[in-house]
Amino acid sequence: MSLTQNTPSPQDSRPLLSLPSPSLFFETVNAYQRTAALKAAIELDLFSALSSGARTPSALASLCNGSERGLRILCDFLTVLGFFEKEKEAYRLSRDSKMFLDPASPGYVGDAIQFLLNPVIQAGFEDVAAAVRAGGTVDAQAGIVAPEHEVWSAFARSMMGSMKVLSRMVMTVLPLDREASLKVLDVAAGHGMFGIAVGQYCPKASIVALDWETVLEVARENATDAGLGDRYSTIAGDALEAPFGDEYDVVLLANIMHLFDRETCLTLLRKAHASLSEGGQAVLIDFIPNEDRISPPTAASFSLMMLTSTSAGDAYTFAELESMFLEAGFTEVSLHSLSPADHSAVIAVK
Repeated sequence: MSLTQNTPSPQDSRPLLSLPSPSLFFETVNAYQRTAALKAAIELDLFSALSSGARTPSALASLCNGSERGLRILCDFLTVLGFFEKEKEAYRLSRDSKMFLDPASPGYVGDAIQFLLNPVIQAGFEDVAAAVRAGGTVDAQAGIVAPEHEVWSAFARSMMGSMKVLSRMVMTVLPLDREASLKVLDVAAGHGMFGIAVGQYCPKASIVALDWETVLEVARENATDAGLGDRYSTIAGDALEAPFGDEYDVVLLANIMHLFDRETCLTLLRKAHASLSEGGQAVLIDFIPNEDRISPPTAASFSLMMLTSTSAGDAYTFAELESMFLEAGFTEVSLHSLSPADHSAVIAVK
C-alpha cells in the first residue's frame, strides 16, 4: 500500500476525514506498547516523582533511577496518551492521573496492574483464535474459575483501590436504613470492599464474607483496618457449594456472575434468594453492556476477557440479568448507573 494513498487527488472533492484510514489497525496492533509504557511508569514510580514536584527529565531521572533520555522518551509517550501534560521541557500529571495514578491519592488504582497484567490473565490472550474456536478458555483447568485459583489472591490485594471507589458509588444507589441492624452477605468477597462499604455506612450492620480461605485473609485485614472489628465474619468455600445461611437483609454479588453460564448464575441467584429475609435485596455489581452488546465500550468489551479466561462466562445485558433474577424468584429488578465508573448495579427484591 502506498503511504500516499489517503491523500486526495485534485479531482477528489470528498472531505479528507471521509477517506479510509489504516490508523485503527496500527493503533490496535501496537496497543501493547501503551500497556508496557504505563506498566514501566508505575514500576519506576514516575507518577510519584511528578507529584513530588520533579518536572524535567533530568530531575525525574534522579528520582526514578533511570536515564535522562529514557525518561524524556517515556514522558513524551505518556503525554501523547494523555497521562501527562507538557509545557516546554516540563511535565505534570493530568487531572485523571492525579486522581488515579498518584500513589498518595485516595483514588489510586495503579496496583491493579498486578491482577490485570497477571501472567494467568495474559495467557488467555495468547491464542484468542483458539478460544473463539472452542467457545471458551482453552486452559485445561477451566481458566480462572478453577477452585481456589491463585489469581484471586492477586485480585484481592491489587484491586482494592479501584474497588474501594466503586463500592462507595454503590452506596449512593442502594436504599438502606443507616440505623438498622442489618445482616449482610458478601458473596465472593475478594478484597471485601463492598461489604466493608455497607458496614461503614450502616454502623449496626454485621457483614459475612464468603470466599476461598486464602482470599479471605485479605478481606479480614481490610475489615480490621476499616474498623469493623467483631461486626465482620467469614465463610470459607466455593460460592456455588458453601451454605450461605439465612435471614440476610442484603446479599452482595460483585463481579461474580460474569464468570458463569446462565444456568450456573441461576443456581447462585436461587441460593441468594433463599438466604434473604422477605423484602431483602440482592445487589449485583458488574460490567453490564447495553442491549446492542457493543456499548458502552468497556462493559461491552469485557466479554472477550470472559471468553479467554472462563469456560462459559459472559458480560450479561440487563435484560438477560433481569430474566435470571425473575426466574430465581426476585421482584422489582432495577438497573442503576454507577457513572463515571464502567460498572452498573442491579438491585432485586425478594
